[in-house]
Amino acid sequence: MKTFSEELIGQSIVRMEENTERIEKCLAMLSEDEVWKKPNLSSNSVGNLILHLCGNIRQYIISSLGKAEDTRTRDLEFSATGGFSKKELFVKLSKTVSEAAGVLKNLDEKDLLTVNSVQCYDLSGIGIIIHAVEHYSYHTGQIAFWTKLLKDKDLGFYADQDLDAKNEI
Repeated sequence: MKTFSEELIGQSIVRMEENTERIEKCLAMLSEDEVWKKPNLSSNSVGNLILHLCGNIRQYIISSLGKAEDTRTRDLEFSATGGFSKKELFVKLSKTVSEAAGVLKNLDEKDLLTVNSVQCYDLSGIGIIIHAVEHYSYHTGQIAFWTKLLKDKDLGFYADQDLDAKNEI
């Protein structure tokens, strides 16, 4: 039987990897130009969102929990208008998620309960993980929504699943 810590970390990694696969599907549907297209001046492109996810995951998990230097320059994530191909963005995201998973797998209960300063917040290791996973999901949803608007297609995230199945009690 798994411990609480093992289950929390394992499920967090599953969610991050699931979001990575969803973003990969979106990138496959988009052209190089569409990756950098913004819906409006108040919104971000898919490219900006991927750079932002890499920066956030690196700052929250790799730097804070992994005790690596914080090299994030958040403003650059949003000001970029190109400079990375779809492939380069996906490789950057995949490597960041893989590195973060490596950090998470090495945490123990003490690490999960220790409070760390990240950006302007003081969060426990659990709080950091919850933030990083929900933040990743939030922006994955934005990427999916923008892709659907651009392509007018179902993204097929649940194509092989029966979402009408009832819970067994």
